[in-house]
This record gives sequence, structure tokens and C-alpha cells, in this order.
Amino acid sequence: MALAEGSKPRDDSHFPDIVELNVGGQVYVTRLQTLIAVPDSLLWQMFSRQSPEDLARDTKGRFFLDRDGFLFRYVLDYLRDLTLVLPDYFPERSRLRREADFFQLRELAKRLSPPVCKDDSVGEDIVHVPGHSDSAATSPQGAGSVRSPSGEARKLGYITVGYRGSYTIGRDIQTDAKFRRVARITVCGKTSLAKEVFGDTLNESRDPDRPPERYTSRYYLKYNFLEQAFDKLTEVGFHMVACSSTGTCAYTSNDPGPGEDKIWTSYTEYVFCREQ
Repeated sequence: MALAEGSKPRDDSHFPDIVELNVGGQVYVTRLQTLIAVPDSLLWQMFSRQSPEDLARDTKGRFFLDRDGFLFRYVLDYLRDLTLVLPDYFPERSRLRREADFFQLRELAKRLSPPVCKDDSVGEDIVHVPGHSDSAATSPQGAGSVRSPSGEARKLGYITVGYRGSYTIGRDIQTDAKFRRVARITVCGKTSLAKEVFGDTLNESRDPDRPPERYTSRYYLKYNFLEQAFDKLTEVGFHMVACSSTGTCAYTSNDPGPGEDKIWTSYTEYVFCREQ
């Protein structure tokens, strides 16, 4: 989207004052002046130096950006008043910095850079991250990096993983069982714990603004392999403490015959705990 040297800015009146964006499937509505708040940024170039006809649109006419729709909320929030405010526990700092680099928001990318400690100016170069102690940032092990939630720093609690599966059993149970793919793996628990364990594989679209210390039952995973979820939980110190399952049965037609196939549907929940 670079412009030829010497090209003149277009009149931003080509764009409406209220702009609708589709960012990776997430819809945002904001003011034009917000998008062009940072001169020389990518959004400034798009919405002040180009015309609406030059930009990609989705099927509903909204301007389309093929970027991370979840993280764009923080980019837009920064553009409103040029202040960076993140949740206390935010595991996607490096990915947000990548978005800042893409949108050419240099000051935002700088604020998201990893902490740096120099001998001659320790106080000026350490970036304090909420939820982490000062000793972790200034100790030899913590200098230059943010301590991950492991050991004493990790939070304790429960996460419940659930899934619904179905299968059909015909006359010959041994050969006619047809298993269907698991539709969705749900995640219930404290928001901060769910994000710590599953990271960017966690789909938050149904409950996107849940604070870190609140609980949710609306998250689900972006993959359909239950064992993969178990591996993730085990890697960060969780172990299974309970499991429950329910099942229902129905015929494949409203007027079943003596040999009619049956469809079984089951819902199973696994409760995981991380203790001291």
C-alpha cells in the first residue's frame, strides 16, 4: 500500500465520518478521525491518501482487513487516545506487537517491546507488566523477559472441558457403528486461566470482553482433538479430578422399523485442577 514518492494526500472527505470495518471477520464501527490519528501509519495512508474505491471490501460493503480481528480492538483503543491499556493478564503481547508493526504504529510497538535492563539506566528501561513483581523484572533470571505463569507465579484453579459427540449404531453393532466428528470443545473457568492454557487456540468470539478475573462458560477451542486439549492442560500443571457423561438415543426416522438405526448423542465434561 506504499505510495509513489511525491504523491499528495487525498481529501479524506471521500470517506464517511463513521467507518465500518471487517477485520478478520470481526466488525468494528469507528470514526474516520480515529483511524487517521497517527500520521504515516498504515491506516492513515489507507484512509487519507487513498480513495474508497482503492480499498478491499467484504460482501456487505465494509472495508476489509485480513488481520487478527480479536487483537484489532486493542489497536483501535490505542488510536482513540494514544494510550495503551491492557488486561492484568495478557498472554498475547507479542502477537499484538506484530499487529502494531503491521499497522506501522511505531510508538505502540515500542511500548509492547520486551522489557530491557541496562546497567547504566535500570529505572528507565524496565517495563513493568501488571501482575508481575518488581523482583522478577530486576533479578538476573528475570532481566530482559517477563516471567511466565509457572512455579510460584502460576495461578491455581479449575478448568472444565466439555464436548458433545454422536454416533449411529445399526443392526450389526460391531460393523455398523458410524462415529461423527466432535463438533466443538467448550472451555469453562476463569478467563485468565483459560487464556494462559490455550492461548491463541481459544476462540473468544462469543464472550470477547470478559475481564481476566471473571468466569465464563462460552469459550471454545479452534480444534476438535480432545487429546490436544488434555496435553495443553498437562503441560501447565493441571490434572484431571472428575469426569461425567450423559447420553440420549433417537431413531433416524420418525416411524422406526424393527431394524432402524439409532443415533446416540453424548455430552462429556472433564474437570481439571491445578493446585499448589
